[in-house]
Amino acid sequence: MMTHNDVLKSLRYTLKITDTKMAEIFRLGDGHISDDEVRSYLKNEGDDGYQECSHSDMSNFLNGLVIFKRGKDETRPPQPALDRVTNNTVLKKVRVAFELKDVDMVSIIEKSGLKVTKTELSAFFRSPEHRNYRECQDQFLRQFLKGLVPAPVPSATPDKVVSAKVRIAPVK
Repeated sequence: MMTHNDVLKSLRYTLKITDTKMAEIFRLGDGHISDDEVRSYLKNEGDDGYQECSHSDMSNFLNGLVIFKRGKDETRPPQPALDRVTNNTVLKKVRVAFELKDVDMVSIIEKSGLKVTKTELSAFFRSPEHRNYRECQDQFLRQFLKGLVPAPVPSATPDKVVSAKVRIAPVK
């Protein structure tokens, strides 16, 4: 089962940020979290000092992530912390924070080897009362978060294209 702590670890890896920056993101979402609390959320379950991330803290982090990535919108009131954060909530907030369109999300998911159509994807963003609502499963969210990680930039070697105009021939 994917926990809120797993989501935090994945997003920290994706964003390549420090514990201090994570705490700042929590505070942007009106969370009152210290660097030590962030470190306790990022520990492995069973380790000394491990602490489970609550729904309200996860909600504050996701709200802060939207502000961190997109900037604060002074025309809107702050988002309240949610009592319950589901995989669907995480997917929605991450989509908003990273300004992803349906085609972007489909592409990210396909990189992981899963297939999803725009129609199937839109079912995750519907209200739970809607007849076409679909619950986002742990495997789908995990693969999506893995797909968000930027691909490593290959280092230039003599036989690879270095730029669009110059090709370096291998040394003989």
